[in-house]
Amino acid sequence: MNSALMMLVDGRFPAGGHTNSAGVEAAVRLGDVHDDATLERYLVGRLATTGMVDAAFSAHVAALVDPTEGVLDEIDAEYASRVLSPRLRDASRRFGRQMLRAGATVWSAPMIDTIARSKVAVHQPVVLGALVAASGGTAHDAALVSFHHLSAAVTSAGVRLLGLDPMSVAAVQAAAGEHVDRWADDAAWLALLPVAELPANGGSLTEILAEDHGRWDARLFVA
Repeated sequence: MNSALMMLVDGRFPAGGHTNSAGVEAAVRLGDVHDDATLERYLVGRLATTGMVDAAFSAHVAALVDPTEGVLDEIDAEYASRVLSPRLRDASRRFGRQMLRAGATVWSAPMIDTIARSKVAVHQPVVLGALVAASGGTAHDAALVSFHHLSAAVTSAGVRLLGLDPMSVAAVQAAAGEHVDRWADDAAWLALLPVAELPANGGSLTEILAEDHGRWDARLFVA
């Protein structure tokens, strides 16, 4: 991993990740997440489902060589079709827009320019794949970074919402990370498939809770 990629996994990189709980805020209110053990269970479940989808799409984009706007639009549409909740689709585009603003300031690459010309905000996993490629990373790097972003969103939200011990939560993230290396290998292999054949794993309760979360009068996170 080079220094540019290290910037992408640094929580201080201004990509808007601090506004994303990856569904933890809604899960906490439901009572599904309330301590270290339930946070770890939630994290592993997200990594294995929607996390794999995000990682595969980011890896697919990172593996592209000078794609056209049409190719990127198709990838973005395929990703959108895998997110059932309109609120989650909106949040993903919002996170993608913020990440693109930060990334385009730091790196210059044809794929970033192509995404910036899009008439609509592009989904976050697509933008992430482009930034990894621009920073010299591989498809496997993109998968790892994607999984890391999800892990960081879930665990940091657990600390903020439940007041969990940050050291214990770091151990939760490390335990879940034991799965990530294998899943990143899988995502990098899946990235070689046509975009229509990329994973479509999901969690129906996650989608339902996202719609409910969006109607709250007060919340800490966008999603």
